[in-house]
Amino acid sequence: MSKLSLLDLAFFVAESQASPKHVAGLLIFKKPPKAGVSFVKNLYRDYLAATDVKAPFNRVIQFSLSAMPSWRTLDKVDLNQHIFYHKLDQGHNDRRALYAFVSKLHAPRLDRSRPLWEVHVIDGLPDGTFALYQKMHHAVADGVTMARWTAQGFSESAGDMTQQPIWTVRHGAGPARTRYKDEMMKSVWAQVASNGKRVLGIGRLAAMLLLESVKLTKNAIALPFVASADTPLTGQVTAGRQFATAAVSMARVNAIRERTRSTLNHVALTCVDAALHRYLQNQGVHLGRPITIQMPVNLRAEGEKTVGNKIGIVQVELSAPTKDPYVRLRNIGFSLRNVRSMIDSVAPEAIESYTLITGLFGQIAEMLNLSNRLPPTGNTLVSNVPGPKQPLYLRGARMLEMHPISTLPPSNLLNITLFSYAGELYFGLIATDELPHLEHLGEYLVDAFTELETSVRKAHS
Repeated sequence: MSKLSLLDLAFFVAESQASPKHVAGLLIFKKPPKAGVSFVKNLYRDYLAATDVKAPFNRVIQFSLSAMPSWRTLDKVDLNQHIFYHKLDQGHNDRRALYAFVSKLHAPRLDRSRPLWEVHVIDGLPDGTFALYQKMHHAVADGVTMARWTAQGFSESAGDMTQQPIWTVRHGAGPARTRYKDEMMKSVWAQVASNGKRVLGIGRLAAMLLLESVKLTKNAIALPFVASADTPLTGQVTAGRQFATAAVSMARVNAIRERTRSTLNHVALTCVDAALHRYLQNQGVHLGRPITIQMPVNLRAEGEKTVGNKIGIVQVELSAPTKDPYVRLRNIGFSLRNVRSMIDSVAPEAIESYTLITGLFGQIAEMLNLSNRLPPTGNTLVSNVPGPKQPLYLRGARMLEMHPISTLPPSNLLNITLFSYAGELYFGLIATDELPHLEHLGEYLVDAFTELETSVRKAHS
């Protein structure tokens, strides 16, 4: 058996029927030339025949009253409980209908009595396209890990007709028994050193937060629980989901980056900030203070490819309200550089502990149905997951789009995930179905990018 980390366990503790904790992706493909009408159905049948299921896709969660929960490996997995075929009806198969269908697939929790993953093959889309929707519990993999595993299941050549579904590839650091023995062989001094870094790091973070709270620093790290609660973006998370997307070309993003010496996050968050302000204003909400986002950060060392989660979540204050996109870009760049310096100055263990502590307060409020009354940790959560730079193929079918679909943290009714694939930057928007006009936010993101381009061009002309 393989034990869970505290962060992995937190996703089970936080899960409810109204707030399931899985991450997912919507992959849209173009059928290869001369593909028959049964191409997608045959793909589904071949998926069902791929019965050599490897870890972690053959593991179930096992809870105990006397010990930490752990993963138990099954001898056999019934793929009929994990792989499904759907065909949308003609006339009800456009992009809006697809997103509505995927929203319904994303709403329910995964069955804990089975391995915590599903793949849905979606046929009947127009213009010779089809889709895969796949989801996995957040305790099994974070977004970065899931993106890496997904890419491994496809080829980089249209002529490569082989396929290797992700559940047939072993992921992680070897058999559970070997890993457990390795963990037991760790020296006591190594554990002491790790705990020492955690304590020192938390102390350093607490000092930073104290300085920020008395306004002796600016944007060293945004304070949790000070974001405005008077917006439709926050409150008690309820069941029911809706999904929307936006996309801009990486060539346009890189042109702005080169002119302004900015990062992808600087540019993307500038557009997110502008789009959110416009969305809120159209809902009658005019914020006089910056929007605060929760931002996941990858805590893995370079080249580390472990399973499970190794992320932290910190609060980032975006730009003070402004109508100038270029000023907004500079303000956000200032915030992100300071937050990056803060993260680099403390041990990853401290960021992980900070994430658990702040998340616990939000989770308690959600469990007690107090999220509508208490201040949220942040206005929304925004993450960035790097994807493959080259096009991928499945039996000659080119993957046209890769859309991320995440989970909702406590008190947040909206989650925005960025994902780059084959020259495009995609924005995946997942929200409760109570959030009004989510599709407009996707439109505002594209408009904000065009406005930023124009502003940068004028500033550098």
